[in-house]
Order: sequence, then C-alpha cells, then structure tokens
Amino acid sequence: MIFVFSRLFTTPVLWFLSWLNWTGITSSGTMLRTAEKRILSFLKTAYRGFYVDIGPVVGEADKIWTISLNSESPKTPLVMLHGMGAGVAFWVLNLDSLAVNRPVYAIDILGFGRSSRPTFTQDAVVAENQLVKSIEEWRREMNIQQMILLGHSMGGFLATSYTISYPDRVKHLILADPWGFQEKPKEIKAPLWIRAIGTMIAPLNPLWALRAAGPYGQWVVEKTRPDIIRKFTEVIEGDEENVNVVAQYIHQCNAQSPTGESAFHSMMHGFGWAKHPMLGRMHEVRHDKAITLLYGSRSWIDKSSWDLLKAARESNYVNVQVISGAGHHVFADKPELFNRFVNEACAFSDSDALTSNSPSATEPTDETTVDGEDINNGSGETNQPATNIVNDKNFVKTST
Repeated sequence: MIFVFSRLFTTPVLWFLSWLNWTGITSSGTMLRTAEKRILSFLKTAYRGFYVDIGPVVGEADKIWTISLNSESPKTPLVMLHGMGAGVAFWVLNLDSLAVNRPVYAIDILGFGRSSRPTFTQDAVVAENQLVKSIEEWRREMNIQQMILLGHSMGGFLATSYTISYPDRVKHLILADPWGFQEKPKEIKAPLWIRAIGTMIAPLNPLWALRAAGPYGQWVVEKTRPDIIRKFTEVIEGDEENVNVVAQYIHQCNAQSPTGESAFHSMMHGFGWAKHPMLGRMHEVRHDKAITLLYGSRSWIDKSSWDLLKAARESNYVNVQVISGAGHHVFADKPELFNRFVNEACAFSDSDALTSNSPSATEPTDETTVDGEDINNGSGETNQPATNIVNDKNFVKTST
C-alpha cells in the first residue's frame, strides 16, 4: 500500500522539482565565496585559500578548494573532512586551536562547497570509491606523505574508507560523530503516515526542500535550523549581517548543483544509515592504525556500535570520548573540548607510543565523559610543499 502511494506521488513531485529549478538564480560561486570569507575573517590565525587541481577523477578537470594554516610547520599535518552539506568554514571554531603547533588543511569534499561539482555514479560502492580517490589525488598533489585524518559525519565515513584503501598515508584516524557505521534496523517503528512520506521522498536528495524554496532558501535555513546558527554566535558577533552569514553560507553551499549530495544519496540507506555500513568493514583497517572516536552525548547517531568497534579491535588503540552536552555537530557544540581531544590525539600520533611496548600504546582506553578544557601538543615530521595548486590571493588572511 505504501509503495503504491509513493509511486502515485513521487513521479509528479520529481517532475515539479525539476521544473522549479532555482539553481544558478538564487546561488552563485561569488555569494558562497563572500559568505565563507566573512566567516573565516573571525579567525585569529593567518590562512590561505587555494584550489588543488586533481585532474579527471570524476569530471574532466576536478579541483578541490583548500584552506591551509601554519603550513610551514614540519609536524604531521591534520587534514579535516566536513560532513554532508557543509564546507571548510564550518571549522571556524576549531582551526585556531588546532593549527597552533602543526599544519592544518581543511578541504571542501568534491561535489561540495567551492570544489568542483562533477556528476557522480549512482552506484553506492563506486560513488564511495570516487570520493576516496579524489582525497588521494588531493594528497598526492599536495605531496603530503602522512597525515592525521579527521572526518565528521559523512567525512568520518569517507576518512575510514580512505584509511582502508591507503593505510600508509594515515598516521591517526579521528572520527567525529561519524555517519554510516551502523546497520539499518530491520524494523523502524513509526506511524503509517510517516513511513508513507518517508517512502515518497526517498528518491529525492536530502536537502531538496532548500533548493525548492528558491529565493527563500536562506530563510528556510534560519527557521528550520536555528540551532546550527546559534553554535557559531560565540565567534561570529556584530551586526545582523554577520549573524545571518552562517545561514547564508549553508544556503549557498547547498543551493548549487547538488552533485556531492547526490553521491551521498546513492550511498545512504535512509538518511541515517549507509548501504554498505562501515562497522562490518573495520577489520579491513590495518591493525597498526590508531583510532580516536569523539561523539556527543546528545547526538542522534546510534552509539551502540562503538562497543562493537572496540571489541573488534581490542588489541589495537581505540580511544572513545563522549563529550557531555554535545550533539551531532560535536566540533561546534563544545569546541574547547573537541579541540582538546583532537590536539591530544595529534600529540599521541607525534610520539613514539605507537611503536613502543607500553600499555598505553596497545590497550584501548576506557570510554569517558568529560567536561573540562585543555590543550596538549607534540612534535612531528616534515612534509614537502604542495605542487599543482591555484592560489586565490583574495583569500590570504594575515594575523591581527
């Protein structure tokens, strides 16, 4: 019955949305660039923005938008992958702290933000491989030999997949409330009408409503997700224009051609799960790879699998930290604690602990809930300068 109902309504809805296409009318690369630049202007650390040409990974000439901080440091760089629908500016609460003692690179994943938006395959496995390959091509062009790889939500899923495919390039894997690890429950209890609506909109990309709203897209963000906007008020202060810039940034990230979102849609099995969940593949992560897992105590992500993850890797380093009071956007809900744990993971990676015989190097830590703040930093290794990059001189910010 639900299937018949969805077929009756899905086809005209898809036709209407294809006709009501505001892409290119209410969005532009210039508007996205302006919003990003305004958010990043609140950083205290100098940063540089540039495109990295990764060649024909998915499209004919794909480019990855990248920002770098403290790139002259010889220590192991931290590379940050955002979640679905986000971009590099989402890390504004974290970059200053994380770049104190090491290079930090944040990228717009291919198909998102200011990066190229090629058309991905609709096959879940191939789409995942395309995204992972784009990260590897970016790393190769940047001449980064090893990195500490951090991913949030969808970025955590891709970071893990990358670590499986290219283990020699990852020194430490940091997962921030990662998406796509758990199996989808066989039965989801919900009223019939909710299941009918869910089935009807299943063929649509997750953020279709934002684009369908056209010129009211920013208003939709402001009214439906004020919680996300409030997370950034600590750093983004001033007049109404500054306050609204986060909603503008989210709108502009997602009002353009949603090719990366379509790739995510191909990989997902219902919004909360992946067609090929990562938990069943964790045995493919090489045994010498340390993992730090950070998640919010109030997140909607199912946490039941973390115990299974620790059990599956009981002879390896797995550090699980629960950040009290934080939700899915753990990096923005409690930025001081998030930054502390990331810096500690980086310091651990810089040390010789992974190659020593000390218990701290081989035994997983206990899961803890923490509410304090601190910063811990270490030393690291040299990486060669980048090649094949296109500078955007307007995005060079000097320290104040």
